[in-house]
Amino acid sequence: MESKTLIEQINYCNSLTTYSRRKTIPVQIGDVIVGGDNPIVVQSMTTVDTMDTEGSIEQSIRMIESGCQLIRITAPSIKEAENLRHIKEGLRKRGYNTPLVADIHFTPNAAEVAAGIVEKVRINPGNYADKKKFEVFDYSDETYQAELDRIRDRFLPLVNICKKNGTAMRIGTNHGSLSDRIMSRYGDTPLGMVESALEFLRICEDEKYYNIVISMKSSNTQVMVQAYRLLVQKLDEGGFKPYPLHLGVTEAGEAEDGRIKSAVGIGTLLEDGLGDTVRVSLTEDPEFEAPVVKSLIARYTDRIGHDPVEPIQEYPINPFSYTRRASIEVVNFGGANVPRVIADLSALQQITEKELKHVGHFYLPELDKWKMNDQGCDYVYTGTNPISFMLPNGLKEIQDAGIWLQATDKKNTFPLFELDSFRNAGTFHSELNFICLFDHEVSEAIPLIRTRRDVVILLKTANQHTMPALRRAFVSLIQEHVANPVVVFVSYSRMREDEVMLYPATDVGGLLIDGLGDGIMVGLGAYSEDARETVLSQIKTHNSVSFGVLQAARTRMSKTEYISCPSCGRTLFDLQETTAMIRKRTDHLKGVKIGIMGCIVNGPGEMADADYGYVGSGKGKITLYKGKEVMKKSVPSERAVDELIEIIRKDGQWIEPDQVD
Repeated sequence: MESKTLIEQINYCNSLTTYSRRKTIPVQIGDVIVGGDNPIVVQSMTTVDTMDTEGSIEQSIRMIESGCQLIRITAPSIKEAENLRHIKEGLRKRGYNTPLVADIHFTPNAAEVAAGIVEKVRINPGNYADKKKFEVFDYSDETYQAELDRIRDRFLPLVNICKKNGTAMRIGTNHGSLSDRIMSRYGDTPLGMVESALEFLRICEDEKYYNIVISMKSSNTQVMVQAYRLLVQKLDEGGFKPYPLHLGVTEAGEAEDGRIKSAVGIGTLLEDGLGDTVRVSLTEDPEFEAPVVKSLIARYTDRIGHDPVEPIQEYPINPFSYTRRASIEVVNFGGANVPRVIADLSALQQITEKELKHVGHFYLPELDKWKMNDQGCDYVYTGTNPISFMLPNGLKEIQDAGIWLQATDKKNTFPLFELDSFRNAGTFHSELNFICLFDHEVSEAIPLIRTRRDVVILLKTANQHTMPALRRAFVSLIQEHVANPVVVFVSYSRMREDEVMLYPATDVGGLLIDGLGDGIMVGLGAYSEDARETVLSQIKTHNSVSFGVLQAARTRMSKTEYISCPSCGRTLFDLQETTAMIRKRTDHLKGVKIGIMGCIVNGPGEMADADYGYVGSGKGKITLYKGKEVMKKSVPSERAVDELIEIIRKDGQWIEPDQVD
């Protein structure tokens, strides 16, 4: 750690400014070791019915070929647990020795059977020998302890079987499935999540069983990050062993949204050196998950030895609770304003009305009007290539300061200065000026901007350790009581499509999770004009990713959010098809959160953060929720989406698609 003050306040990571993985005990899972000095392990979960032996084997092989090092399979009852033996034997006969993990909910007997067959079992302390009925109980200390004693008696047989067979265990807390007992004492909080796991961990340590991995999953990225950090702190404070961490965001969703949301949560923790095995939960076939994990963790294979970042002597941010950095309002940046999106168009030599469709603004020539969708950016940066036509209402232009000085309209465009040009400038905009600063320039710039109420900082870094370097710059501003709004500006060399989603989500999302940042800008880099179509494609992707990062960090809700589970052998309907169908009917409902869960295990608990829920409750039957309240049971699946929309309508949240601008 970097100082005594910091040690007293923060001990969830080795350093806030130097990349260093948290040292954990190694946990043996078959031929795979999680933790210690070993590389981060990639894993995923099958979606085929566990009783479909051949289907499970074939899907597992596809997952292994895509990079999975651990395969998790659901075992909701004893019969599925027993069939894990046939799946394991089938894989071994095909030449695959990848360790298997049994996923257990509700059924201790199934866990005990599975622990004698596979290399690892995963239990959820919220529903393993505990209750989740969304009921409120008033526990005295005596009745609370009596429940703990009952859980101990029910849990001990599994611990003993695991010890006997050398089977590893994951104690996996889920935010949405905390037991009624935990909820009664700790509430729906990160502390409740941590204590839920520690109760089971204490039993394991009493029995001298340490072959354990721990997870703290949530579909809310802020809660997820806070819970993992708090877990590490509580492990240290409580004298527990430093157990490896399994990282994951539950029910992240599909496609771009799922990847961005996963990266915001997982990447934030990886930046702090936390995490020993990772699973990205996408509503897609599981073989598509491992490549995303590999892209996420690849950034850290050579991170050690990055350019030095000035140590943090005192950390003014609470990493266990979200509070947005206080900032002054400059036009529509900072203060109580949502974070803004700036689109980089500077690589385009000529900009016409039609190019703006890539950043959410659509010109309708037959009506001579503009239309904006839910990803309409707030500002465009044109650099040295100013726009020659009148922009639509709600969109503003930023130009390099030298170009702006020559502009005939200096009121509706705004200048961007570098540090030297700002210092020497004689003319400024009366309301809004941007200064682009590298992280190492912030201290030098502070005297120039400390009293200015017309300046927004565009903050960037050339450091490979991007998020911590930028975080250090924010700390300098906070400590010096500089409250100007800050837009985080990131730019990368040519990237693959998945990296375009993952890198900004990690670097900017990690800051937003801690309340840092009043906007986002993803830079284009250098392109030749003959690559115009490539540039336009990148502009569209960057704009979409920018809004996705803000939404995933829960700092600006600009579109419908779908909390959908990744499917497994318990799923009672085609999740991908159903999610696509619900999205098609509802994706215009800005800011509404809809949970889509394949079975009662992942819902309603795991969609507790959703406004509305669609949960499989039987073959062809759906239960519909408003929050945690059941609204309709056993709805035929062919009518369920219409019934869901009717619930949204009656709740006053429905808007007809043709009424959306």
